[in-house]
Amino acid sequence: MALRIGHISTFYHTAIILMARHEPGESTLQKIEWRLFGTGPSIVEAFRKGELDIAYIGLPPAIIGISQGLGIKCVAGGHIEGTVLSGRGQYKGFPETDNLRDILTQFCGHKIGVPGKGSIHDVILTEYLDRLNLKDEIEIVNFRWADEVTEAIVKDRVAAALGTHALAVAIQRYADGRILYPPSKIWPNNPSYGILVSSDFMNRERETVKAFLRLHEDATAFIRTRPHEAAKLISGFVGVVDEAFVMDTIRVSPKYCAKITDGYIQATMDFMKTLKKLGYIKRDIEQDEIFDTSMINEIHPSKDHYGDGIAG
Repeated sequence: MALRIGHISTFYHTAIILMARHEPGESTLQKIEWRLFGTGPSIVEAFRKGELDIAYIGLPPAIIGISQGLGIKCVAGGHIEGTVLSGRGQYKGFPETDNLRDILTQFCGHKIGVPGKGSIHDVILTEYLDRLNLKDEIEIVNFRWADEVTEAIVKDRVAAALGTHALAVAIQRYADGRILYPPSKIWPNNPSYGILVSSDFMNRERETVKAFLRLHEDATAFIRTRPHEAAKLISGFVGVVDEAFVMDTIRVSPKYCAKITDGYIQATMDFMKTLKKLGYIKRDIEQDEIFDTSMINEIHPSKDHYGDGIAG
């Protein structure tokens, strides 16, 4: 029976590396059925329907699912600080100012595009607009696909966008845009994505999950230590972006590792509190409801590599 793995189109996730290589390398993983989704919340719904075993997903939509009784666990990291605020070049941003409120105030009376209601980007922006008393001044527009956000910027349907660093590079390239607030400042250590596993599947197929995590860890190291080779492999597989585009994306937020760190967990628990405050969830979720770090700590016992950057 095929291992059913959900992913989104974000090409710096290791899913693309593993698909492009076509060589799982583990006897238990010779047959993988990759399933593409538009957003993290749609992956949560697929888990709910019993259609997935493993998935690449941001932690906020996973927490929402867990709060509703969904049996999934985060068993590995992958990337941190992957949310970027971007807009056209006429808007001021960092480093002209380090004040996020001043940057966001430029968009009062306008719209900011975000991929996916309940996505990590949606939660971050909703929280900041609430915290800075701008929620009635700026409208959030949610899109099913990140590509739609770029198009909305180009056609002036939204004035700015909060999304992945790949989206930020697309806005730079196709909308004469710029990064207005970098990923390291928006929410330090925020869990850009993690590897989520169905609890039932993990209980039945723990060795299969560990085999997959070994491949995932190897792929994060490949991106980090051989980024130009990774960019070439990714662009050749994806086909719609060139190697320079992929390399630019990797450079914007070069924090790749499979480890689940204390900072990763703390940022996730901060998200949980924010989700409750904003009404996305109705109860506190305990750390052990979200995480099972036992397998990744066995596979990657050494210090994490998020702070190492990328080679070259």
